[in-house]
Amino acid sequence: MTPGPASDADVARWTASLGLPGLVDLHVHFLPKPVMDKVWAYFDRASTHYGTEWPVHYRTSEEDRLATLRLLGVTRFAPLVYPHKPGMAEWLTDWALEFAARVPAAVPTGTFYPEPGAGSAVDGALRAGARVFKAHVQVGAYDPRDDLLKPVWGALADAGVPVVVHCGHGPLRGDFTGLAVFGEVLARHPRLTAVLAHAAMPEFGAAFDLMAKYPRVHLDTTMVGVPFAEAMSPLPPDWTARLADFADRVVLGTDFPNIPYSYATQLRAIAGWAADDRLGEPFLRAVLHDTPLRLLTAS
Repeated sequence: MTPGPASDADVARWTASLGLPGLVDLHVHFLPKPVMDKVWAYFDRASTHYGTEWPVHYRTSEEDRLATLRLLGVTRFAPLVYPHKPGMAEWLTDWALEFAARVPAAVPTGTFYPEPGAGSAVDGALRAGARVFKAHVQVGAYDPRDDLLKPVWGALADAGVPVVVHCGHGPLRGDFTGLAVFGEVLARHPRLTAVLAHAAMPEFGAAFDLMAKYPRVHLDTTMVGVPFAEAMSPLPPDWTARLADFADRVVLGTDFPNIPYSYATQLRAIAGWAADDRLGEPFLRAVLHDTPLRLLTAS
């Protein structure tokens, strides 16, 4: 079994050793600079919000962050955007579509918020080529079951376009977080291609239960199993056994650049799971490249 990369400098070599042309990361964040600055300011106060420090590891210019991804061998990535209040979603989607138009490795993405016109805005983004959407229930503090979002979930389900949904209680519980809530959305839209961000931590078991019930539900690896997250949301003892049942529905996600550790740290965690004989290198190749690429090209 190939061990994970020792450092970021080793990532591209390690990826090539798996026979992969590069990494496909479905959970990366690029935002307009004023918005990103506010996000970083929030993390500067992480000890107040989360009870622990959260130093952003890749706190550099947009140009430098793009260069870092190239050096890591990330050949495709989804630059996710998300609103925290009404009136932001369409503007952020327009920005993300423009960003993808000028950055070849970036996938066109979109977002939404429960407000009048949300359905038509998402239809417009789909027509403009958006291939991934982000829904951040915790930051947006909205109910994903809101009637204003029914046309959104329906359009995404019909289009087969994945939506990365932060609906878990981690790192902070919200009024509408939890898989019991999002499970109601899936019950109404069972064909929705939903990617549970952060594997819906800390509700890992419930995430697998939803995957068993809905064949288009996936999970991403963002912050899962790294030492920083293990201190708050440790993986259950049966983690790799449950992963083996859904090995083709797990995708690479990292939260780059807003992570308090190196990119290689996430890859080492994933490589550790693959040491289980039920997973192995085929699992690594699927998670790091094949499955996220399939989601980005499905219709």
